Amino acid sequence: MMGNTEDRHGKQKDQQRVAMRMVVEGKERVITYEELTLSNNLAQEALVSVLIKKKLIDGQELLDEITRIRQERYRSEPPEANG
Repeated sequence: MMGNTEDRHGKQKDQQRVAMRMVVEGKERVITYEELTLSNNLAQEALVSVLIKKKLIDGQELLDEITRIRQERYRSEPPEANG
């Protein structure tokens, strides 16, 4: 069994950046940025999978939207003001 300072891979949590601390059933749970990122990626993948299976979006539509948002968010020039 792992101690409170080890993650599921046996790494010491104090060697990793702590993203948040939670108290569940009276026990403190340390969540690292690595765990938070993995959890977020898994949830996002599951959501996309469900949307595609239900034919609410298709894969190409998703890729096109990711490209559009990336170009909009990371463009080198600031957007022009309207008016």
